[in-house]
Amino acid sequence: MASTYIYRDHTASNRRTWTWSAWVKLGSLSGNQSFFTSRTDNSNYSTIRIEPDRFHIFDLVSGGFNHQVKTNRRLRDPNCWYHLLVAVDTTQGTASNRIKMYVNGEQETSLAESSYPAQNYQTFVNQADTHYLGQGGNLGDKFDGSMSHIHFVDGTALTPSTFGSTDSTTGEFKINTSPSVTYGTNGFFILKDGNSTTDQSGESNNWTVSGTLTKTEDCPSNVFATINPLDNYYQSSTFSEGNNTVEHGSSPWTFNTSTLKIPENTKFYFEAKVITMNQCTIGIQKNVSSGTGDYLGQTTAVSFRGHQGDVIKNGSAAGGTFATYTANDIISVACDTVNNRIFFGKNGTWLNSGDPTSSTGAITIDDNTDYFFALGDNTSGARGKWSANFGNGYFGTTAVSSAGTNASGIGIFEYDVPSGYTALSTKGLNE
Repeated sequence: MASTYIYRDHTASNRRTWTWSAWVKLGSLSGNQSFFTSRTDNSNYSTIRIEPDRFHIFDLVSGGFNHQVKTNRRLRDPNCWYHLLVAVDTTQGTASNRIKMYVNGEQETSLAESSYPAQNYQTFVNQADTHYLGQGGNLGDKFDGSMSHIHFVDGTALTPSTFGSTDSTTGEFKINTSPSVTYGTNGFFILKDGNSTTDQSGESNNWTVSGTLTKTEDCPSNVFATINPLDNYYQSSTFSEGNNTVEHGSSPWTFNTSTLKIPENTKFYFEAKVITMNQCTIGIQKNVSSGTGDYLGQTTAVSFRGHQGDVIKNGSAAGGTFATYTANDIISVACDTVNNRIFFGKNGTWLNSGDPTSSTGAITIDDNTDYFFALGDNTSGARGKWSANFGNGYFGTTAVSSAGTNASGIGIFEYDVPSGYTALSTKGLNE
């Protein structure tokens, strides 16, 4: 969401008992980021947030903490969707039962902070005031990431079993897309199937968007790859727009890999748009960046270099006929680890007379090797910048101009996905 948030004016209702539930995918892994806030002023408010990687709820009253509960568990995975739930019931006689926090279906009992409100304390939530999702109510602590299936239940403290269930085989907490809930006066259910803030609870408690709320194919049921902010060679790249845009740093030979790996005996496709051209590179890489001086294409890797219009494989020229590329060009990559080959395209045309459905125009890649998709820049000074589309249908916040054909039906791309290839996502991996 980053610069976007949503808001709604609540009427006065139950300030002692309520539940907030949401699926969240983190973009930025630093700083305080608010999920849900009701604020009277800068000294008096309730908020649920991540601080900077721990799940945290508190009320500030006259500038001091009335109570706060914060997990020891650290939320650091930029690839997964977390299910987060807070259940508040200050009528409970036992202090620790007045606020319960859950992550992926499990109650958090190892806590960094555990001061609880007094019995029958009234939170700022459900006061007659503006409530916010995605920022702290004062345009601070903005959330950078994605949220889906946001529920608020007015008057009942619920457990995660209402909103999901644990798979008996995998142990994964899975979403319940249509829970049976009595939502209450201010209750709501938004962002159910896309970016609609129209309330699906039946209470007609619709929300208003400030900014642009982008629909994403990435969801709890199908997690798409992004660029990995934890793989940050020289710690010099910056990430934005759900970690799908990367601006490379001033250090030489910077590159960043995808969060998901391309396994052996699979075929995957992705595309990326050049936002700022320097010595941009795109391709595949066996390992995450090591910080030892490797550049994209040097070691167990293949890199298409835009400034020279050539392909480097394992540190040497791979041969073939390739075009240069520059800002606003869209580069396609089709990686086939079944037949050990890779293809590159520019603006919808496969280069080197390539055909990803056959051996024509292929660059061979190493056998028995898993790869990551990767984006990089091969010089110091000015920064190259890419926006990747792993199937969400966007370059940054700009939707593809006309979606290409895609036989797998997984993901939305600018250009046609070659037959037999699919998006790098959890569903794509399980095809």
